[in-house]
Amino acid sequence: MFAEVIINSNARALNKTFDYIVPKNLEDKARIGARIFVPFGKGKKLDNGFIINLKETSEFANKEIAIIEEENSLSENNIILAKLMARKYFCNISDCIKLMLPPGTGSSDVEARAKQKKGRFVYLNKSIDEIEIDIELGKIKRENHIKILKFLQDNSGIYGPDLELLLEVSNSVLKTLEKNGYIIFKEEQISRNPFINKKIERDEPKILTKEQQICYDAIEKDILENKFSINLIFGVTGSGKTEIYLRLIQKVISLNKTAILLVPEISLTPQMVDRFLARFGEDIAVLHSKLSTGERFDEWQKIKNKEAKIVIRS
Repeated sequence: MFAEVIINSNARALNKTFDYIVPKNLEDKARIGARIFVPFGKGKKLDNGFIINLKETSEFANKEIAIIEEENSLSENNIILAKLMARKYFCNISDCIKLMLPPGTGSSDVEARAKQKKGRFVYLNKSIDEIEIDIELGKIKRENHIKILKFLQDNSGIYGPDLELLLEVSNSVLKTLEKNGYIIFKEEQISRNPFINKKIERDEPKILTKEQQICYDAIEKDILENKFSINLIFGVTGSGKTEIYLRLIQKVISLNKTAILLVPEISLTPQMVDRFLARFGEDIAVLHSKLSTGERFDEWQKIKNKEAKIVIRS
């Protein structure tokens, strides 16, 4: 089996496919969209790229694919879309592919890529009844131990450092409880939530003015008819355009669909995010350049996993 590969490069001269041999031990993993590492040029360093086609014969392949990654690969539909985008916008296919990868994962250096942040979470390892009996029998005597176990009865699955901070206990106390079989640590993903410290009061939809209602009704009609349309809303600053956007997106979500809001200036993003958090809670994801790479990575994953119904992009 042979693979046509696009090398991950901005060089215009490399905007073409290169044939590689798929070794027998990697044939089960080889598929269109798979991310791979291959020897390229005269250097010993491996370059990364993507398989964009598989075939049974090749006149040019003389090197083998070295590695096929399980993570950060794409689907065959992604590759088809990347080819269409490259033709339409006169750019490299690899540039279009990069747009489909999670933020911070484009590097050939696997260790330097953004990854899911993980941490240790604390769970009870015995039933509440067992713990209560051991406390009554005096098997658990230390005040800190009892305080932690009582807290975990209602808050099992809390992040370890948060537990230490809340109850003012040390990690050694938790380790003692783990050693005695009362608690267990589990490594789980930590979401780098850019809204974690925002205190936003929820609001309710406003009553629309006559002009707003006319505008809303016209666009809602197309939504209900599942009809594509382009609409331009005229209105000076403060005239209530954002309320129309909020109401229309609320309608879309009620129909079990999702929405993307494009904000033209990054300076407008914070106030727009506040409005959407107040109306929809944390069912939103935000992507902009002021977020850290880790935050953008987690927001991207949130979108991919369909945990966000609304995406705000600037």
